[in-house]
This record gives sequence, C-alpha cells and structure tokens, in this order.
Amino acid sequence: MLEPAYQADVVIVGAGVAGLSAAHRLTSAGVRTAVLEAAPCPGGRMSTEKVDGFRLDRIGQLLSTSYPELRLTPGLDALALRTFAPGVLLHSDGRRQRAGAFAKPRSARGALHAVRALASAPRTPRTASVRGMPGPATLPRVRAGAPLGTAVDQARLGAALARLATAPVERLLARPELPAAQALAERGVPTRTIDGFLRPLLAALLCDPELTTSSRCADLALRAFASGRLCVPEGGAEALPELLAQALPPGTVHTGVRVTSIATTSVTTAEHGELRCRAVLLATDARTAAELLPGLRVPDFHPVTVVHHTTDEPPTTGASLLLDADRGGPVAHTAVISQVDPTRAPAGRALVSSTVLGTPSPDIDTAVRMHLSRLYGTSTTRWETLAVHHTPEAVPAMRPPHDLRRPVRLLAGLYVCGDHRDTSTIQGALHSAHRAAAAILTDLGAAGSLNRAEPLKAAA
Repeated sequence: MLEPAYQADVVIVGAGVAGLSAAHRLTSAGVRTAVLEAAPCPGGRMSTEKVDGFRLDRIGQLLSTSYPELRLTPGLDALALRTFAPGVLLHSDGRRQRAGAFAKPRSARGALHAVRALASAPRTPRTASVRGMPGPATLPRVRAGAPLGTAVDQARLGAALARLATAPVERLLARPELPAAQALAERGVPTRTIDGFLRPLLAALLCDPELTTSSRCADLALRAFASGRLCVPEGGAEALPELLAQALPPGTVHTGVRVTSIATTSVTTAEHGELRCRAVLLATDARTAAELLPGLRVPDFHPVTVVHHTTDEPPTTGASLLLDADRGGPVAHTAVISQVDPTRAPAGRALVSSTVLGTPSPDIDTAVRMHLSRLYGTSTTRWETLAVHHTPEAVPAMRPPHDLRRPVRLLAGLYVCGDHRDTSTIQGALHSAHRAAAAILTDLGAAGSLNRAEPLKAAA
C-alpha cells in the first residue's frame, strides 16, 4: 500500500485499459508512475466472472484484428485473440445467411468494375460469375425478402466495404457528419440492406440499434470490420488489462484506493490522505471523471445486458456471430462463444453468450431463451442460466456532433483519457491513453523515442 508521503511523477486515477496502457508508456519512458484503483482488482468494465470453470464477460465488447492500438500498445505482445468465422450470420424469416465475408479485391476500383459488370450482365437461372468481385466468385440466387437484397445489392455492399477497408482514416473523418441511419440513406444504401445487415451489424459493434451514432464513428467501425476479423481475447475480457498490469513494474498499481479529489500536483485519497506528484491523469469512466472534475461532459450511455447459458448440446453455428436481422426479440447478437474461445468453458460443455441492448425486461431470461430458440433453431428448455450481467452505463453514446479527438490535456499537470475521449471502443480507450501519455511526456520534458517512432494516428 502507498505511504502517506509517497511521491510520484504521475498519478493515474483508474486501472482500466486506458489507465494501465498510459502507465506502461510512462514507466517505459522512465517516468515514476502510480496507478490508483478503487476496485479490488484492475480492469474496469473489462472484467470476467468465473463460475464453475466458465469465464463470463460482463460486457463482452467485440474487438477487431485490425485495431492498430492492439499492435502498438506496449504490454500486449502476448495477447491472444480468438477470431470469429469470417463475416456474420444473419437470421431472417427462419433462415440463416452468412454476410460480410467478402473476399477483398485488389483495389477499390476493381470492386467498382465488378459491381458494374454484375449489374449489366444478363441474368442466369442460378448464378452470376464475375471476375474480381468483392465476394464469392459464384453468387447464389437470393430469395425474395433476403436481408442482403438482390445479387446486385450484395455486390454493391461488398464494393462499399472494400472501399472502406482501404480508405484513409482522415478521409472518413472529413465526411459530413450525420446520424448513421440518415447518412446511409442519403448515400443511397437500400433500406433492406440497412435494416437487414448494417443495422444489426452496427448494433453489435457500437451497441446502438437505432443508428443514432455519428456517421463518422459508424464508418470507422465498418472500416475495422471490413479490414479485419471480429475477435475476443482468449480467456475472457480480463486478459487484456491483466497483461497490461503484469507488464508494469511491481508496486505500480494500487487497488482498493479511493480518490476523493484531484489537483494538478496532488490527489487526495480516502485511505492515505494527500499524495503529491508532478501531474495527474484521470483514466476513469466518464461519470466518475465528472465527479472528480465538475464541468467535464458526461455523455449518454447505451445499456448492455449479457446473458450466459450453458448446454451439453451446442447449436451448429460454429464460431460464428449470429445477428437477428428481423429484430424479433431482445437478443441483438449471440454466439457459442466456447467454439470461438474454448478456454471459456470446461470440457464437454458449451457456453452461449447473448447480448441485449437497452433496458431489459423483468423476465429477461425467459424472453432471451425464447428468442435464442428461434435464432438457433433448437430447444433451449434444458439450457442452464449461468449469469445475467446488466451494465446501465456500458458504452458511451457517440451522437453527432462527436469529437473523435476530445482533448486529453485539460491544462498543464491535469490530463484525462478513456473511451469517452475518442471512440467508445477498446481501440478508442487505448488510443486516448496513447495521446495522453504523449502529452504528459511532452509537458514533463521526458518525450523520447515514443513520439519520434510512433506518430499519433486517429482511432480507426
């Protein structure tokens, strides 16, 4: 535990992934750093409950293999990512269809040529084969009312995702900003494609089924989806903060320490009084940050509920993320997560994790079971409920206008980072920590190879 007279160059309040990542960058630059966490263990919202050999994430945010900060953040070299099957499975009208698993063309221009070729090609009874298509070379006939629309709709969607995958981030950030639903409609995306694919996909990525999110943030999320694979950390969400904490010098992280006030050169704790320092970095959630620094903006939040079930007869969807294109129940997305990451369930058992967005009903488990029965096409009567985790303020909303580079330097000696300063994703949290650490090092005169070797980039 900290002694009352303990001094550090920087005190970081909050041991979530943002605070831990910033601490690693600072200590690596030779800056004496102390991380104070009120909870009994680090991790913040990236926590995993252990029940009878199962590992149950409380929020279960999806990651992407294309997130730059997962590669750039020191301490995450040993992070193992378990990927979902390519694309997603869409459930509509009692059937399932794989979507978004588009093969990438050599260039966005090639994708556009493929779309034009398909649109002008004569119709065939069963298939349409197009060289250079941003999807399977052979396209099956699409049934009426399918969530992805016609074969031409699918080709256009594939071309759009291909362009997003290779588009510079700065170009996306320069686009006019609107609510995502309005922006997609004004770009001419068919309503069926929006409601049948993009809405459920963005609900899974951003926890916003109504598509009120800034179109710029939605574009970044779709870019990450198109250029990588959806994934989760092996062993549960807690693996990421655990790796960051373990990579810090012993004695850097102090849990069970509640900060009651902060200043530019000190923090006051309930347990140890005042601790003096040269700078303070506030790395808590948005509401806690505003309580310590009145005047900081508190965004709206998307509530998230994760329901975990186990069965000895797993559904036959494999390692796929299953979305409901019909929005016919409370479940936004679900997966047999133990088939994505076998470490999350004991041998012989399957773990099914399902996400509900918004405020859950009192009979949430019953409603989820009924919905899962339709989605997976199997009885859920014998499934055992392991946990129901509800987080009212799980993900900060990013309605327009949304500042993707909200300042991390409030004034000399006082800084703030977290997913409420960038995008409301793990990538955004890590990126804000990167920016905050760079600002602190510059102000303390300790900026070294970090800034010269790794120029800051926009969160993608």
